[in-house]
Amino acid sequence: MSNPPVLIQVNGVSLTLGGRTILKQIDLSVRRGEVVAVIGPNGAGKSTLIRIILGLIKADYGSVSLPPDTRIGYMPQRLRIDPALPLTVRRFLTLGQRCNNETLRRACAETGVERLIDAPIQSLSGGENQRVLLTRALLRKPQLLILDEPAQGVDIQGQAELYSLINTIRHRYQCGVLMISHDLHLVMATTDRVLCLNQHICCSGHPETVSQDPAYLALFGNHPGLALYTHRHDHQHDIHGAVVDSCTTCPKRPDAEHPHG
Repeated sequence: MSNPPVLIQVNGVSLTLGGRTILKQIDLSVRRGEVVAVIGPNGAGKSTLIRIILGLIKADYGSVSLPPDTRIGYMPQRLRIDPALPLTVRRFLTLGQRCNNETLRRACAETGVERLIDAPIQSLSGGENQRVLLTRALLRKPQLLILDEPAQGVDIQGQAELYSLINTIRHRYQCGVLMISHDLHLVMATTDRVLCLNQHICCSGHPETVSQDPAYLALFGNHPGLALYTHRHDHQHDIHGAVVDSCTTCPKRPDAEHPHG
C-alpha cells in the first residue's frame, strides 16, 4: 500500500532576528490524513514556523513546498474584534470568502455551532469561539488544516472535545493537520507524530515515544506525556491570521518573538 501524498514539505528552514536564532534547520512534512503536532516551551519558535509556512514572513534559509493549488484552512488562536462592532457569527464566517448557504450549514453542523449562527461574535464563550474559528477554517474544504493552539482559552473538558472533533474532521475531510499545542497529554490520542521544538527539532516521533525522550524530558521535566508551561499571549490576530499588536504604543524589540513560540 502506497503512502498518502505529502501535503507540505519543510526543508532546512532557519531564521535569525536581531542576532538571535529563532529557528534552525527545521525539517517537517505532513501527509494527507495525518495529524502532526509541534510542541515546545515559550519562545521556541512554534508560531514563527507557522507564519513562515503561511507565507506571512520569509525564512533566511530553507524552503516550504506544497502541491499547486493546495487548499489551506488556518485557525488562529484568537481574533481582535472591536466590541462595538455589530458582528454576528454568520457575518464573521463569511467575511472575505465565498461560500453558499449549504456549505456554511454543513460546516456549522460539523463543529456544532448551528445554534450560534445569529449570535453576536463577542458573546461567545472560549469553547464556542474556538469552534467558530475552526468552522471558518473548514469553509475552504481544506486539504491541509493549520491550527495554532486550537484549545487556547478552553476548559479541560472542552479541550478534549475539541481535539476529538479535530480527529473526526481529519478523517471526514481526509486532510492533513499541522497543529501547535503546549499539551502533549491532550493531543496524544489524536496525533500521529509529534515534533518537539526549541529553535531546532529536539526530538520527534510517536507521542508515547517522544514523552520518554531525554530531550523532551529536559525541556518539560519528568512528566511522561505532559508538556505544560505558562502560556503568555500578548498579541492577537486579525481575521486573516496576521498578528495585530494589542498595544500600539509599546516599542518593538528587534529580537521580539511570539511569546508562546
